[in-house]
Amino acid sequence: MPRREDLETILVLGSGPIKIGQAAEFDFSGSQAVQALREDGYKVILVNSNPATIQNDPEMADKVYIEPLLPDTIRRILEIERPDALLAGMGGQTALNIASELAHAGVLDELGVELIGSDLDAIDKAEDRDLFNQVCLGIDLPISEAIACNSMDEVLAAADEIGSWPILIRPAFTLGGLGGGTAWNTGELVEIATLGLRNSRIGQVLIEESILGWQEYEYEVMRDTADNATIVCTMENIDPMGVHTGESTVVAPVQSLSDRDHMQLRDMSLSLIRELNIKGGCNVQFAVNQSTGEVRVIEVNPRVSRSSALASKATGYPIARMAAKIAVGYTLDELPNPITGEGTTAAFEPTLDYCVVKIPRWPFDKFRTAEEPLELQ
Repeated sequence: MPRREDLETILVLGSGPIKIGQAAEFDFSGSQAVQALREDGYKVILVNSNPATIQNDPEMADKVYIEPLLPDTIRRILEIERPDALLAGMGGQTALNIASELAHAGVLDELGVELIGSDLDAIDKAEDRDLFNQVCLGIDLPISEAIACNSMDEVLAAADEIGSWPILIRPAFTLGGLGGGTAWNTGELVEIATLGLRNSRIGQVLIEESILGWQEYEYEVMRDTADNATIVCTMENIDPMGVHTGESTVVAPVQSLSDRDHMQLRDMSLSLIRELNIKGGCNVQFAVNQSTGEVRVIEVNPRVSRSSALASKATGYPIARMAAKIAVGYTLDELPNPITGEGTTAAFEPTLDYCVVKIPRWPFDKFRTAEEPLELQ
């Protein structure tokens, strides 16, 4: 379908300052999205707290607010500007959390602002660990034994129910595994879970059986409002489960999966993005036991991520641009791929006859008190 004519002004949330776990990849994605919207004639208002980004250049957006990325600040700007829509999926976890909080508080409905891209229901189902597990079980996808907890008493009871160590702690609505970790005993469990409950926007952590040492794979998926879906890129983490994907050496496309196993993960990815009703791009993560062939769904990020930026660079597929176009009504088969030129659309899955490798670097010389072991965050 063509672009939506009922929208005139769109407010785009940036990702805020460049920091550990949230770097220039989000500036790259947000800039793509702003340009994509403006070329279709929309008035774009950008809110970002980082003055040193490309997004904030005067020629990028029609109007730029350099303000703190806080729900109260965004509400005030929404009241002033009265945009027709809010696009949050380009600003990483920071923007997604703000949009979710404003929507749950009724602010967006009160001001008549539509959340475009993935809606609130999709965000909640992907980010809330308990809801996500229910979605996976509902479509018969394998997940680790896990219990969502909202208090320390529930955490300790969940650990007793799982009954074996180590135990993984994964907070809901956080970036880069913030507040998560691996506990080998009750003392470590209490320490890590306390941080996880504090850092989670909804005060929730998932207590999960260990899958340390399993191989981790990522599938970057796109879907439009007409239910067309495509796999943009597959990625394999060289470091096993237990090392956060942002700190792992990653190769694209996957190297160690058989065609049958790849098609299994591909089908799971497409089933998930459809069940969650995500519109735009998302990142699906899996763990595979290479000894037994067992598979576990780890999580879905219903937004552009660091992995999205890597997938874009690896394939030449402009994920953020296409996600922004989908948010305003276009379908994948309508959108030409500017990299491959005329004749191919965004519905075509990229095929790589080369390998791309991402190798992380850590400036420990600048952070002398930082702990060097690589973990879940």
